[in-house]
Amino acid sequence: MSISGGLHLAFERGEEATCDIIQIFSKNATQWKSKPLTDDDIDKFKEAWKKSNIKTVLVHDSYLINLASPDEKLFQKSMDAFEDEMRRTEALDIPFLIMHPGAHVGKGDKFGIEQAAKAFNLLIEKTPGFKMKILIETTAGQGTNIGYRFEHIRDIIGLIKDKDRIGTCIDTCHIFTAGYEIRDKENYEKTIDEFDRHVGLDQLFAFHLNDSKKDLGSRVDRHEHIGKGFLGLEPFSFLLNDDRFKSHPMSLETPKGDDMDVANLKVLRSLINK
Repeated sequence: MSISGGLHLAFERGEEATCDIIQIFSKNATQWKSKPLTDDDIDKFKEAWKKSNIKTVLVHDSYLINLASPDEKLFQKSMDAFEDEMRRTEALDIPFLIMHPGAHVGKGDKFGIEQAAKAFNLLIEKTPGFKMKILIETTAGQGTNIGYRFEHIRDIIGLIKDKDRIGTCIDTCHIFTAGYEIRDKENYEKTIDEFDRHVGLDQLFAFHLNDSKKDLGSRVDRHEHIGKGFLGLEPFSFLLNDDRFKSHPMSLETPKGDDMDVANLKVLRSLINK
């Protein structure tokens, strides 16, 4: 949901789109720096949330941030920006900050995993007592991005000292284009089992529900409207009717325009077994 004109307006927009939960950026996602949140910003946001029917809010960090970067200047810039994201999320009482673990830019997956884990440990040390969780999102593996294998996320979490501060978010488009088949029941169950084996379902706190413009294993991150891409409707039916995930917030990141959020949510709700 757009935060144009003020963070608090995301709730009104979310209700217009028939959302039960919303995901926002807590600042302009295309800029490194942003105006600090004022007490008035925070109060308006919390008051709007209190009056709203929206149950849960997720924050997504800026796409500029790369905590796996081998470039010292970009790494430090990313650290500062992500710490600001954490502080904003905490100040707004939002439970989850979702992020892509980053790109190693040619240094290899092992380097990227260790660099991201180093960043998380430093950031967690700098924010003692925070309630918000960082959620590492599964990625498509485009370019040199890490996080496209469940083993990557397992290895990052394995290197983090305070594991209570970390969790994961599965993106349906991303895991599919990363090579995980979920279009039939047997393979859906195999993929969830594989995630549980490597990462653990107890570490999974949210989903992004997106169809894909690209096919299985393409490693390309292009979201499509629900049922209009290579995934089709079946995987969403499996997820929405999986008792293990009944209380997990699930957010759309499908293309905007022409009330498509309303249309996509209608399709998703039609898949739920009554």
